[in-house]
Amino acid sequence: MSKHVVIIGTRGYPSYYGGFETAVRRLAPALADAGWDVTVYGRPGQERGDDPTLDPRIVRRATRGLESRSLSTLTFGLTAVLDAIRRRPDVALVMNCANGYWLPLLRLAGIPTVVNVDGIEWERAKWGRSARAVFKTGARLTAWSADRLVFDADAIGAYWRRVFRRDGVVIPYGGTEASALPLHPEDARLADAPYALLVARFVPENTVPEFLAAAERIAERHPVVIVGSTGYGGELDQHARLLADANTNVRWLGHVADDERLFALWQHAGAYFHGHSVGGTNPALVQAMHLGAPTVARDTVYNREVLAGTGAAFVEPDPVAIADAVLALLADRTEQERLGRVVRERARDHYTWRGVCAAYERALAEQVGAADRQERTAVS
Repeated sequence: MSKHVVIIGTRGYPSYYGGFETAVRRLAPALADAGWDVTVYGRPGQERGDDPTLDPRIVRRATRGLESRSLSTLTFGLTAVLDAIRRRPDVALVMNCANGYWLPLLRLAGIPTVVNVDGIEWERAKWGRSARAVFKTGARLTAWSADRLVFDADAIGAYWRRVFRRDGVVIPYGGTEASALPLHPEDARLADAPYALLVARFVPENTVPEFLAAAERIAERHPVVIVGSTGYGGELDQHARLLADANTNVRWLGHVADDERLFALWQHAGAYFHGHSVGGTNPALVQAMHLGAPTVARDTVYNREVLAGTGAAFVEPDPVAIADAVLALLADRTEQERLGRVVRERARDHYTWRGVCAAYERALAEQVGAADRQERTAVS
């Protein structure tokens, strides 16, 4: 008899919004391959019905909620949980500890939970005081109510053990290898010289302001390509636009939805700057590693863990330091090749989707088994 898992807390399947959605695009079919019945909850209009990767075995359910920067996760999470309780799955995989508010409902219904806690959301600069309090309280409720916790990095696990006195299993993100890709026709002129690349959502904790300041100096000698935006406009978007308008050596592409184009940019980059500072294993960094991107990374415990300390040049979040490190790497072809080789090998050893999906399947199966044993004990 097959087991039934529901996945709650993402925008849907298949969705390309962020790291959780990327993981679910890989995980849901892998669980179906392992014999699970899989239901993925999402938001209306978020799923791509024409996606060629859509697996017809996956049941997709959209529930209602409030589309608001601070309330969407909570409201969509609540309606998904209530719907799941009616359907009585064997286990729920819940993404984001903000949904910790609703875990007691699943517990009361006798549905075991595996919760990916995400990063330390209450430390992100984009949230105001009230939103940070909401996330921190959700984390405390997750620590009290979840049956199994999943951390995407050892450093996140250490934080939860220290602050919330809860342990769990570490399951990072995976990445996709790709054969050598040509640059997109619109990017073809970048083949003439080594270029610097930034791929990031435009938020301060991703060191975007510092990189934009560094880009002015880098562009005096090399092309600079900037991928990303805030998604809603703002000062950082305006800064990137003005920088690109004023300097022919700077290109701001905004959000790039074409994976092949983005993968080719990573493959051909002379220096990829990764400035993420909050959270554990970053999906963009793992993907860049699989593509052999020579990396300059902001010096954080998370980036050092993923890159093993030897797979990048590490810098402080300072425009001068960033520009110095990027320019030094762009001038050293031998070091570019060495770093590209090191990160690719580490990605293959530690950050594959096959390993990630197998680890999630084990964690879910163990919780179903534990619930079955508890039920048999109660009956006897």
